[in-house]
Amino acid sequence: MKLVNIGILGNASIAKKSIIPTLLSMPEKFSLKGIASQSYLNQEFIFGKEIIDSYNSYSSLIKDENIDAIYIPLPNSMHAEWIEKSLDHDLHVLVEKPLSTNLIDVKRLNDIALHKNLVLMENFQFRFHKQLSLLKDLLKKNEIGQLRCLKSSFGFPPLDDNGNIRYQRALGGGALLDAGVYPLKISSIFLKNDISVSSSILNYDDKLGVDIWGGGHLVQNNGKLFSQISFGFDNFYQCSIELWGSAGKLSADRIFTAPAEEKQIINLENGSGRSKIEVPPDNQFLNMLNHFHKLIFSKNLRNSEYDQNVTQGKLIQEMIDKSNVS
Repeated sequence: MKLVNIGILGNASIAKKSIIPTLLSMPEKFSLKGIASQSYLNQEFIFGKEIIDSYNSYSSLIKDENIDAIYIPLPNSMHAEWIEKSLDHDLHVLVEKPLSTNLIDVKRLNDIALHKNLVLMENFQFRFHKQLSLLKDLLKKNEIGQLRCLKSSFGFPPLDDNGNIRYQRALGGGALLDAGVYPLKISSIFLKNDISVSSSILNYDDKLGVDIWGGGHLVQNNGKLFSQISFGFDNFYQCSIELWGSAGKLSADRIFTAPAEEKQIINLENGSGRSKIEVPPDNQFLNMLNHFHKLIFSKNLRNSEYDQNVTQGKLIQEMIDKSNVS
């Protein structure tokens, strides 16, 4: 098994809570060489018994010739710049969603990655949890007949910290780019990449200048299926998917944020009655990083990621362009 030397740009909470501990648990596949953080210049990062080198700038990290790959959990507005700089230094890139705040950048960055034969992967770790694969299997087994439509919601109550980057327009904040991207992503997973946004609503906070909640309607371009999505920062907590078919319904309540140590429940309703299907605990971050590692050494798998990146960027742009702004 080939070892990947990886560095991290930024010290975001998702990096500290989930990505770094998982990387450190995979010494046969990843060696975490360093972290560059403007908040912790010239300080060592300590995780358990591990001491990780600190770089004094983002540039110094990506210029390190010992690095093979970069993980980018920076604010949304900084993604495109540092993806491009990383690709320019022939580094494989794993980036937090969204890949960029506009479709033009997404297409350009994908073209660079394709031309240089590098991985460019947007991190939607829920793609790799057992509950998603089980939902797909239940559909294939015709447990709910023919799929008719999908509903998905992801939202939570207001954040306590008014200075949170999610509330800052200049940093690419807003509910669509933080929470809305999840139901958009799962819509393309079940309805395939050939979908478009037919209508969108983004409700803005006048003082903050960012969208706080909204929703959209998506349709297949060459099919009859559709998706209804909703999201927000000012909502009762929801993290759900519902797949409604001709003969039943499937639903799950922790589709995007399933903790690694907890089992999940899929609800099935059909002509045989109602049942609850247990999904064993699963570490979606571990599975995601295993996939990233596989992509680095399996060039034939990368085209799927490029296609997904462009589809996701297109849907985000359509949500913005077609929104009934209020």
